Parts: sequence; C-alpha cells; structure tokens
Amino acid sequence: MRALVQRVSRAGVSVGGELVSEIGEGLLVLLGVGVGDSDRDADWLADKVRALRVFPDADSRMNVALEDREVLCVSQFTLYGDARRGNRPSYVTAAPPETAEPLYERFCQRLAARRGVFGAHMQIELVADGPVTLLLESR
Repeated sequence: MRALVQRVSRAGVSVGGELVSEIGEGLLVLLGVGVGDSDRDADWLADKVRALRVFPDADSRMNVALEDREVLCVSQFTLYGDARRGNRPSYVTAAPPETAEPLYERFCQRLAARRGVFGAHMQIELVADGPVTLLLESR
C-alpha cells in the first residue's frame, strides 16, 4: 500500500463539479492499493499516518502528530504506475478495484477520514501548508 501524504491548510474533492468532501487543517492522503496488500497493510499505514509528527510545535518544529486535525483520503491507483520503460505507465501492480476498494474503506474508517468517491474521476483542490509531502509504503 502506498500513500502520498500532504499537510494542508484546507483541501476538497469534487466529482462532476460537485463538492464531495472537504477538510480544514490536516492531511490530504492519496492512497494506492497494490496487488497482495492486506488488512494488515491498511491498518499499519493508517496508524502510521495518524502518528506522523509533521505539524509544528510551539518552537515551530515538526514535532506534533495529527491529533484532532482532519484527514481527506482519495483513492489513487496511479501511485502504482511504473514508467521505467517507455512513456505509458503500466499499472499491473495496482490491485483490482474489487480488492482495492475494501482496503481503501478500511484505511479511511481507521483514520475517520473524509473521502473521495472510489473509482470516480475526481478534481482535488488543496492549499499546501509548508513543504510537507511524504511518500509512505506499507512494505
């Protein structure tokens, strides 16, 4: 399982021009599920995101975890795109939707995350809060 995690001042996701979810200060998570990922991967990664100390403390050091801030999670199979050969990415290591969706839902529930619409063509708006973008992998 892979997650691109961005600290944001605010973020929202729309489908067909209609706002589906939005958050204030917190984390925007783009989540990709790979072939072979399991409940264990979803739980581990959700717990890791919750524990990341990427918010500033009183001394302006990144030393505070998510706490009561919000999470917006958007499914993103393209995190498994492999473009090492040629110019068209291959997605053979991305899990099929029938496997990926339950794991995406499990991850979101564990974080109490707001979400996009699994499998939909979404538009994401965000206001990044500093230079905090991390790529996490469950294995």
